[in-house]
Amino acid sequence: MSTTATTHRAIVQDGYGSTDVFHLAQVARPEIAAHEVLVQVHAAGLDRGTWHLMTGKPYAVRLAVGLRRPRNPVPGLDVAGTVVDVGPEVTRFAPGDDVFGIAKGSFAEVAAAREDKLAHKPAGLSFDQAAVVPVSALTALQGLTDVGHLAAGQRVLITGASGGVGSYAVQFAKALGAEVTGVCSASKADLVRSLGADRVLDYTRQDFADDAHRYDLILDIAGGASLSRLRRALTPTGTAVLAGGEEGGSIIGIGRSLRATALSPFVRQRLTFYVSKERASDLERITEFLEAGTVTPSLDRTYPLDQVQDAMRRLEAGEVRGKIAITI
Repeated sequence: MSTTATTHRAIVQDGYGSTDVFHLAQVARPEIAAHEVLVQVHAAGLDRGTWHLMTGKPYAVRLAVGLRRPRNPVPGLDVAGTVVDVGPEVTRFAPGDDVFGIAKGSFAEVAAAREDKLAHKPAGLSFDQAAVVPVSALTALQGLTDVGHLAAGQRVLITGASGGVGSYAVQFAKALGAEVTGVCSASKADLVRSLGADRVLDYTRQDFADDAHRYDLILDIAGGASLSRLRRALTPTGTAVLAGGEEGGSIIGIGRSLRATALSPFVRQRLTFYVSKERASDLERITEFLEAGTVTPSLDRTYPLDQVQDAMRRLEAGEVRGKIAITI
């Protein structure tokens, strides 16, 4: 694709619903603001947030992004590519730089991104690998450290350990000196062990709240456990960080998280939730782990741009081990 072309290929979402709302189209080249860069996209990551935007659920999402259809019709957040143009106030990047981070509509040949949501692509990572890092790794690292205040030697439980966020959370927790238990399906237990988990529980057969083990920190990504069950698995002064909202209801999606926040002041345990922040400084923190080899992207498979619907169906079916990349 010519970097001077006025149009380019992109996936466009024309409403909310199933994967049928996605289709390939020619769209206008994005205009960049003063603090933005234009990225020639080599790969994009598929994350659970893009599924929420596709379905428009929880419905509160639509208040933020558009009632009948997304105001930005091109989906996709995770991006890895090469800078082709920069706004007049950009100081950290120049054309030709390879970058990764968060873009506005990365399921496209070209995407605009804010300078403060990008970092230089880690050395040694392919574009496909780099593309599956940003959203999930940011969520994992911030949940464990900024919110969970993880300390070396603590016992950590991670639910949804085989997914995008979970696969990074297991590795970050191990790299930071924790004893890690991961919860996933039996078919993905080998993946979670390979990521460094000390112990793996099959959620269909084993209850993490069976009183056999207590945890200093729980990062609940799967989102299906009740607050009482999480509390049973915690030490008397442990912390539960809720990162998954799929069981929080179809209206606002965070009902359980709000109940946790309301209960927390009245118990010794700490119950909290968070929304991850898209910060270049944290992408640079993540790069240190990636370049040191203590964290490696778990790339399930790649799909070309015109097969985004198939990629999303695989995600919906719960078949993904780690993350999927969309190659452009």
